[in-house]
This record gives sequence, C-alpha cells and structure tokens, in this order.
Amino acid sequence: MLIQPATLQFAPDGTPYSGLFDDVYHSADGGLGQARHVFLGGNDLPERWRGRDRFVIVETGFGLGLNFLATWAAWREDAARSRVLHFISCELHPFRVDDLARLHANWPELAPLAAQLRAQWPVPASGMHRLHLDEGRVCLTLYFGDVREGLAQVDASADAFFLDGFSPAKNPVMWSARVFHLLSRLATPGATLSTWSVAGEVREGLRRARFIVEKAPGFGGKRQMLRGAIHPEARARQPSPPPALRQAVIIGAGAAGTAVCERLCARGWDLDIIDSADGTGRGASGNHAGVLRPQPSFDDNRMSRITRAGALYAWQRINEALASGAKLRAAACGVFHLARDAEQEMKMRAVVERLALPEELLRQADGTEASDIIGWRVPYGGWHFPGCGWVQPPSLCAANLAKFPERVRMHWSCLVAGIERRGECWHALAADGRTIASAPVMILAAGTGLPGFAQAKDVPVFSARGQVSVLPAVTGSAPRAVVCQGGYVTPEVDGLRCAGSSFDVGDPDPAPRLTDQQANLAKLESILPGYTKGLDAVTLGARVGFRPVSPDRLPLVGPVPIDAQSCHPGLYVLSGFGARGLAWAALTGELLASRIEGEPLPLERELADAMDPKRFFIHRNRKRITDKTII
Repeated sequence: MLIQPATLQFAPDGTPYSGLFDDVYHSADGGLGQARHVFLGGNDLPERWRGRDRFVIVETGFGLGLNFLATWAAWREDAARSRVLHFISCELHPFRVDDLARLHANWPELAPLAAQLRAQWPVPASGMHRLHLDEGRVCLTLYFGDVREGLAQVDASADAFFLDGFSPAKNPVMWSARVFHLLSRLATPGATLSTWSVAGEVREGLRRARFIVEKAPGFGGKRQMLRGAIHPEARARQPSPPPALRQAVIIGAGAAGTAVCERLCARGWDLDIIDSADGTGRGASGNHAGVLRPQPSFDDNRMSRITRAGALYAWQRINEALASGAKLRAAACGVFHLARDAEQEMKMRAVVERLALPEELLRQADGTEASDIIGWRVPYGGWHFPGCGWVQPPSLCAANLAKFPERVRMHWSCLVAGIERRGECWHALAADGRTIASAPVMILAAGTGLPGFAQAKDVPVFSARGQVSVLPAVTGSAPRAVVCQGGYVTPEVDGLRCAGSSFDVGDPDPAPRLTDQQANLAKLESILPGYTKGLDAVTLGARVGFRPVSPDRLPLVGPVPIDAQSCHPGLYVLSGFGARGLAWAALTGELLASRIEGEPLPLERELADAMDPKRFFIHRNRKRITDKTII
C-alpha cells in the first residue's frame, strides 16, 4: 500500500492543518492542552496506570504525535507509574521527520522527548514499526496505513483508547462502526476511552460496539467532549498476567538465541545461555560478513512483508547500537540486486513501481548508475536498497550478549543431551543427567539441532548446507556496495570479502568443496563480469555452515506445539531462518519476547500467525480431516 506523507500546512491562525481533509490537527486553543485535558484527563490518567506492571494505550490517529508526547511526559513525571508504557497508534499520512521537527518546536518543554522520537522515526512504509524509547521503558508501535486494516492486525490488550482523527464529517472512516468494533475487540475489562467529538453518530456507534459513553466538559472553546468505558458485560479481552519470575534458559548462542536474549534482558529477565561451541556465532551465524536487506515481490507476499519489517527493525537496532559505541561490525553501504538481463530488469522495475516504497528503502537504478556506485561496470541495473548493507554476524551476536552482561550467564562448550520439565521449571540436561541450567521458560534456538529434542521432534526443520567463499580484498576496492544476483558479494571487510553461497538441503558434509568454490566464483562472475580473472578456486578461503529451514521458508517463532490445540507450557522455539537470519533475528527476537511477556506484538497479527510453529500441526490436522471426508 502506498503511504503518502502528510503535507505540512497551517490554518490562518497558525494551527497545523490538513488540506487533504480540510481540517486542523488539534484545537486552536492549544494542542498540548487538548492532549492533557481530553485524552489524559478523559482516561483518568495518570491515576489508572499507577502501580501497574504495564499499561497499553491504543490511538486512532497519530498526527503530530502530540498525544503520545504528552502521555510520555506525564508518565515520566509520575513516580508511581507503570513499569512499562505501550502506545499503539495508526496513521495513514505520517509526517516527514523534518516537518515533525518544525511542528515540535512549538512545545519546547517536550523537546528532549520529541528528539528521541524523531531519532527513531521510521520510513513511511506501510505496516507496523516498533520504536523503543526511554531506555526501553516506553514502546511506541506505529501502524502506517488505513486505520481499519491496522486495528484489525493489532494483537494487544488495551487499557485506554484515544479517539483522535479529523472530524466525522471530514473523515468518516476514522469514526466508522468497523473502527469502533475493532477497538472493542482489543478492550480489557475496565478499558476507557475519550475523544473531543460528541457527534451523535459517534456516540451511537460506540454504544453499539459495547461502550458506555457520556459527555464531559470539553477543552477551550469546545463546550463538551466524550468519555466512556467498555461495558461491564462485554466480552472484554483478558490481559496476560506478567511473568511471576523473569528467568529463562536459551539453548543456542547464534543470531536467534542472542537476539531474544537481548530483548528479554531489556525487559528485566535473567538468562542462562547454553551452547556447544566455545563462543558465540560459531555455527550458521559465523560468516565473516552477511547481507541485510528486504526481499521485495510483485504481490508483496508474507515473506516479503516479514523480511521488509525485519530488515527495517534490524537496521534500527544496529544503528542504535553503533551510536552507543557497541563493538559491532556493520555498514549501511547500500545493496544492489541486479537483473540478469533486460527482461528481468523491466520486471524488477514493475515491482518497484507497484510497491511504491520510499526511495530510501527501495528504488530502481539503471546499469550506469549502479556501475558508478558499485565501482565496477555492470550491464544491467535493478533494485537499490540505499539504507541497507553488510553485517558481521559474530560481532552482532557478541554485541547482543554484551548489552546486559549482568543479566546473562554463559555455559560454553556444553552439549545439551535433553530437556525435561520438572514442576514449574524446564531443565537442560547434560549426558550424565546433570542439570546445566533450569528456569520456568526455555527457548530452543539451537538451529538445525532442534529436531534432536524430543519435545520438538515434530516441528519441521531441515538443514541447508551453505558454503561461502572468502576472497582477499584491498580497502576501497570494488565492489563498494553489496551486490546480489543469484549469489552475492560484499565490499571489503577487514581485508576480506565474502562471495557465495550454496544452499543444499539435506547435505551433511562439513568440509569445504572445490566444486562449491567454483560455483561461487561462477556466480560472482555473473554478478560482476570480469571480476574473477586471476582468482583461483583452489586457493580461496571457505566456510561451511548449516542453516535451519522450515518447509514454507518462514521462521518458527512461538510455543512448541504438542498438537494442533495445545503447546508445551513455557517451552518456545526460535528457528527456521534459512539464509535470512540477519533480516529476521532482531524482529523475531522482539516478537518472541513480546509473546512471552504477554505484551502487544510488534507486527501484524497475520504475519505473527504465519510464523507460529503450530501452523504445520493445524495443516496436518486439516489434511487428516479432509482425507477422512474424501474417504
């Protein structure tokens, strides 16, 4: 879906104004005063979040972000505030970050918070974007797109609703029956709402959606506003209680295990991590450099949407880590995916035009421009991802573990022979039956070793052998960007560059093979014609890794199923990344941490369900029913 950013305009009195909807963004009597009176006061805040573990607010229009900033400021100032604050908002026409800076300048008292918000402001691409603010204590989840589609995809238990859109006469979609019923679906028992609108159709629509509403004194020149609560007899959504004990065992210290480790530690968890190697990133996450970018498709399928969301979130986290001085090796040097021929170049251009994503995320480049940026003559152009690049996976894993060292206990060179649940805890067992570590929650992030655990033997994961060739490289030499086309080649990283790679499912051979080196060089020659002259496959370095792959090539993120209806309590899996570990690790780590905590999910419900391991068990169950019906 094309996201058209808002155009910055002002009414004659200086109030921010939308020409598209012919309405102002907030009261002429003051946006901050309106936010505090209508939305905070109308939901009895800050009183209602006091003493809570978490508090969740859902808003129907983000606009300038003033309601969010006012809420965040009030939360910070309250000594009895909830442990964490979640704020979820939908916006079809987000402002550009430069326009937000101009608007936010009108409220200098909010300047430090507004600067944090703008520093993480996402590109205007459709879908969900999660921002971690205030050292992770405030979580803003933005949905860029139609509010009806966004609310239908939100997976959260909401304590309060801010209904803030342009007037019902100007933008009736924001005040439709569907929106009100979607809000009701998210409401917890006792959830409240408030809005500046007292229109009759709004009051009636909310009543039909099982909200009890009443008029209250309005703000400024507006005599009345509306406040309300979910009906006591409505089928309200029961929120998940916070974990009684924030402790977990993670088996596997690769990209998956360390990503969810960092996300749980940020939430106050203490972790034991067990790995059979003597350090992090020794398995599939051990390559010298890997590619981190989206994977577009003409129909923008689930794979593409998950990969785009994952790449955006991963680069957000990487850039934040680099800014903080983390010892992480990564560079957003740009990535090119080049066409093989003129016909494919035309098809790739059609994808770019259809998706209409922001140019800073995806654009089409012709062969001349691509050659200039890459530093090597290429015959055809293709996709250019300007904000993407390469990452060194072992350094990423190490940076994840180094973020909260006081919360992580490592168990290196430990082989887990099995796992067992005793009482309320899962135990990771050594071959002699000794408990290596135990906790109420266990996460299996063991890559291709997942089927070796009896409880997960039916979760379908296959091993795909990948051989990467390692070439000597001179600083500044071509290519100066990552280049892909059937295979890939990276820029110089510490005197080396990577090219590859093979992808052979079910091949257990751990030794580098000359035939694979030759195949990698053939791919490289196809990507950069003439580049392999003088390179000898016999003398090049190589590395072999084994990547876990699911049957539908999507990740496995969630509880380990027993069957189509039930799961092992407290046992989770994070695997199935295949060749997209860098693009998926950070987001799926956040997704799994959110599921374990019972928090709002960081991406659309449809996409989260597409990664749930139970999907294969449900499919098998449906197939058995269908087979019986046919018989």
